[in-house]
Amino acid sequence: MAEFTASVFQNEYLPDGGTDVNAIVTVTCAGAGTAGQTGGGAAGEIIIVDTSGSMGPQTMAAAKQAATAALNEIVDGTWFAVIAGSDRAMLAYPAVSSGPGLVQMSAQTRSQAQQAVSRFVGSGGTAISTWLDLAGQLFGSVPQVTQRHAILLTDGENRERDDTFEAAIARATGYFQCDCRGAGTDWQVDEIRRISQALLGTVDIIPEPGQMETQFREMMRTSMSRGVAEAQLRVWSPQGAQVLFVRQVSPTVEDLTDRRVVINPLTGGYPTGAWSDESRDYHVAVRVAAKAIGQEQLAARVMLAVGDDVLAQALVKATWSGNSELTAKIDQQVAHYTGQTELAAMIQEGLAAKASGDEATATTKLGRAVQLAAETGNDEATSKLKKVVDVQNEREGTVRLKAAINKADEMALDTASTKTTRIKK
Repeated sequence: MAEFTASVFQNEYLPDGGTDVNAIVTVTCAGAGTAGQTGGGAAGEIIIVDTSGSMGPQTMAAAKQAATAALNEIVDGTWFAVIAGSDRAMLAYPAVSSGPGLVQMSAQTRSQAQQAVSRFVGSGGTAISTWLDLAGQLFGSVPQVTQRHAILLTDGENRERDDTFEAAIARATGYFQCDCRGAGTDWQVDEIRRISQALLGTVDIIPEPGQMETQFREMMRTSMSRGVAEAQLRVWSPQGAQVLFVRQVSPTVEDLTDRRVVINPLTGGYPTGAWSDESRDYHVAVRVAAKAIGQEQLAARVMLAVGDDVLAQALVKATWSGNSELTAKIDQQVAHYTGQTELAAMIQEGLAAKASGDEATATTKLGRAVQLAAETGNDEATSKLKKVVDVQNEREGTVRLKAAINKADEMALDTASTKTTRIKK
């Protein structure tokens, strides 16, 4: 059985009148096992491939090869299906019209699915809502599948009304996870990120067809290593306290605050999805009533629960002190991830301003991003930023937008904006 541990990084000392407590909680899972093999229900995988008319010959050939490689990584016994997506979603495999829409992986079904993929031909438009809805229906057709994961590939803009798109994302939220990839540069990062964030997945660009197979193989291997189907982060806070926010801050920034469900009057639960052997960091902020100097209080109890079982917990404390040397310190982990969260916002806001033609705001925001990337040691962000701006003074965040920017580099910066780095030891 998987084992979880939790530890807290914080400065628990508050000044006279202080109310806000910030902590980074690191949760680590060991012994997760393999998806669908731990007795907590079966695992299901769906591969969704864009087969619209915008898929050129090279991209389509790479997509077929990538889907074939992903099918090779699915563990025998796992329930699976393949969807071909255009202006409507088609169940490419298995070839059924009623009953279960998933089949279990075996040498025979793997070969049949790969043959179905080899027959993909590009035609039609792009209506991603239909792809998501069909995936949900397929997962629902096999009740014993409780760990649900999809890979979605697209190469173009979604051609449907935004409310239709958003409604489909809402229907899928909380039901299955989805890792999303965009091929080339004709798709919209914001559109696909909306799917990945809602469905607790990842988003990235595949600028060249030759890179697709490796990414698909890695995504499926990662999914197969998630032997814990679903876990929940629970935050208890005392009567009268207010949970200001709960964010995952590593390996990516994901705001979970609005995903809260009530466990009891003092405890909220936040989704974390499936787990492999890994560590994740969460930033929890709680506002409590100020107390007298010298008093102490438990500000929050942060727990990791699988089903009804709490498998790990960590305590967030508050102690009021008149010693300014104690109260003025900002915990190194809290400061680091506060910077990383701002970095993600500055990149996205800067690129949005650039897209709207507001070069002054774009320069200011991306300059601040350069400064934050340097301060927090995020070398990947620094490298990607330097492909979009010319850095004049890294420490002060003084930059100029490059005269000519490769669109793939700009999209790579956007998709990687939420990826964080831990403090370098």
